[in-house]
Amino acid sequence: MNLYAKLMERAVARRPVRVGLIGAGKFGAMYLHQVPRTPGIHLVGIADLSPARAVENLARVGWSAERYAAASLEEALRRGTTFVSDDWQSLVACGPIDVIVECTGNPIAAVEHCLAAFAAGKPIINVTVEADAFCGPVLAHKARQAGVIYSLAYGDQPALACDLVDWARACGFPVVAAGRGHKWLPHYRESTPETVWDHWGLTAEQAARGGMNPKMFNAFLDGSKPAIESAAIANATGLEAPSEGLAFPPGSVDDIPALMRPRAEGGVLEAKGQVEVVSCLTADGRPIANDIRKGVWVCFEGDSDYVRNCFEEYKVVTDPSGCYMSSYKKWHLIGLELGISVASIALRREPTGVATCFNADVAATAKRDLQPGDMLDGEGGYTVFGKLTPAETALAHGYLPLGLAHQVRLVRPVAKDACISWADVAIDETLPAVRLRREQEAMHTPVTRRHA
Repeated sequence: MNLYAKLMERAVARRPVRVGLIGAGKFGAMYLHQVPRTPGIHLVGIADLSPARAVENLARVGWSAERYAAASLEEALRRGTTFVSDDWQSLVACGPIDVIVECTGNPIAAVEHCLAAFAAGKPIINVTVEADAFCGPVLAHKARQAGVIYSLAYGDQPALACDLVDWARACGFPVVAAGRGHKWLPHYRESTPETVWDHWGLTAEQAARGGMNPKMFNAFLDGSKPAIESAAIANATGLEAPSEGLAFPPGSVDDIPALMRPRAEGGVLEAKGQVEVVSCLTADGRPIANDIRKGVWVCFEGDSDYVRNCFEEYKVVTDPSGCYMSSYKKWHLIGLELGISVASIALRREPTGVATCFNADVAATAKRDLQPGDMLDGEGGYTVFGKLTPAETALAHGYLPLGLAHQVRLVRPVAKDACISWADVAIDETLPAVRLRREQEAMHTPVTRRHA
């Protein structure tokens, strides 16, 4: 409750939290906008594959040229300015930096950046949740071994949902379900970068004007991102993945308590203690008023007459039985909120969400009939989408995680809507991300189950 006060103390003492940022794209630029407005923070360095693009983003979000004019990390540390380069290794190795932020959006690269931060004895915030979805548990394990913190990024929906789950449990409420909202209809699974804007409600010209990446936005639309973020929530909170994948039930924020209860009681859950996603569209495509599309929620149980009476006395929205209630954050502000993770890690040594188990996985699933020789193009592309699945199911069937389905060639045919397995592809087993995933699979056979 007092992060701002602690940051002010660091500012007054002239001991700012020193930050290194890898990747200055959309998420990173949003954080960059907030850095000059946050006391007690010094962004020492930015590493990006395109330093020129990073400089353009700095100018676009209002930084003066003098602020990022440092010619080296040493000069940036001495003058309190920022050094921009393409050298992420030197940034991670820079001793005085307190926290690294991985913000590339590239899951293969993100794994390498996380491992390097651990080796350098540095905590890291992994904005690239695609990497967390397929190897977050083993990254968390390796961070503990190194004595550092690995964390999900506040501002992204998984960390915000984890915060709500923690709030409910710390209050003494049994958590029944948690998740995020989404715009969803079943045929969106087949969407490609060529069709995304039709579904999104924009023209291609409008999207291009805004610099919007069609593949990234399609990853949200086709269900891949909701699956990825639900896996991160499940593995950080101990909630379970539905056996048949996400159901995407439609509803408003006030419908959540009725939706998120067991099927035997009129809801959509197989059992208590699961992740799920609420759609903002009815089955026939009509918008639902007061939706939770951009937010996160937790549903919890009034497990005594006393609590249920309190629900009634304070006129909160419950399910018809009065047993279930929800709390929610209707909006997430993405990189604009990332400073909460930086402050929490640097000042409290607390992550804003971290995997504690391996309950959920995201299987690469064919968007169309695929043939030997086809090249998989990852989330949001033309060939695959992500399906949330229990980790034990993914391990039992050898499913290929979506985060590794990038530039990988098929060696066997896969039918539309079938999950792709390791045996279906030719993959480079020497990649650090592949080796790390294999290590995680070995660590979690059989899967240790945890409950809400």
